[in-house]
Amino acid sequence: MDEISWREDGLDHRVRWRSENGTPPPRRVVVADDQTRADDAYRLACEGTALLWRGDFQNARQLLTAIARRIDRPPRRRRNKPGPSGAQAFHLHRQARAQRARTLGMLLIPVDPGHVIPLRRAPSVQDACTEVYGPDDQPYVTSLRELLGLIGAHEWRVKGVPIPALGGDRIHPHYGVFSPIRGEYVDLVAEAPLPPVTTAFDIGTGTGVLAAVLARRGVPHVVATDLDPRALACAQENLDRLKVDVEVVQADLFPEGRAGLIVCNPPWVPAKPTSPLDRAVYDPGGRMLRGFLTGLPGRLEPDGEGWLIMSDLAEHLGLRTRDELRGLFASSGLEVAGRLDTRPVHPRATDPDDPLHAARAAETTSLWRLRPA
Repeated sequence: MDEISWREDGLDHRVRWRSENGTPPPRRVVVADDQTRADDAYRLACEGTALLWRGDFQNARQLLTAIARRIDRPPRRRRNKPGPSGAQAFHLHRQARAQRARTLGMLLIPVDPGHVIPLRRAPSVQDACTEVYGPDDQPYVTSLRELLGLIGAHEWRVKGVPIPALGGDRIHPHYGVFSPIRGEYVDLVAEAPLPPVTTAFDIGTGTGVLAAVLARRGVPHVVATDLDPRALACAQENLDRLKVDVEVVQADLFPEGRAGLIVCNPPWVPAKPTSPLDRAVYDPGGRMLRGFLTGLPGRLEPDGEGWLIMSDLAEHLGLRTRDELRGLFASSGLEVAGRLDTRPVHPRATDPDDPLHAARAAETTSLWRLRPA
């Protein structure tokens, strides 16, 4: 594990550095406390200097919010100059988000053995940190932004997300596993006409929500696959809690054998992920999409169906065309037997201030019913 070093009270210090995103430890570190001004903290963070916090924990949260406000100030626009659109807007938006994350990540928190924060008014984070990092008897430093993410993920894991397609039963997402808060894709799987089937595969199961829906719909044998150990643990826990009989298997896409129904909700946007959670949204080069489509005919039973659940956001962003998607179907030896569409209802779809508003407002999520041609 990487180490972070700094000088404090005339002494050199060195401890372990933790970052779930793989962010390297900052090279320059200064000590900050309750007397540190937000403008000074913002300037240092923008310059790449990290601030190791020694003051009140709640004041650190307020400082992080103040830095975020300075980052999020809208830029001045030249009159009559149209803004970027399509792929350019998307890439500029991702660059800005990455820079925002780097800057906010410069406010650091010390953590003592046992995941204890040695600051005034610090919350208990042992459960949240142990769920992600495991037990730890050594001190370390991490960014406040990541620590707050762990706390938020723990709260969602405890609370759970109600799923209408499961009769209101809850799915409890783990840290780094995509939460089914955008429930329109789950509803599509619950509503699509179910072919006669004895075995179904859920490829890239994540929280296990789609496997649970298939089992609740009466599919006798459901196999859920994922490559990420966190997702597998999350899916198994949810499926056990829901008392549905689903086999959870670690696999890169398909398990052994064939099935009459194979369902996949791959990442929708062909771009590089920058965090564990991003992997549920961004698929570099469309690797998972292509792997699913090319492998599907050889894994379907005669008269079986593959259900591909995809948003067309990438098409509205100019990152992929509908013709390219249909070309992938054809080159994989597949034909479209039907399609169900729905519109997203998440807040960003109706937020005119979102840099990608035009694409989000036009977005449609579809369930493509595919069969061997």
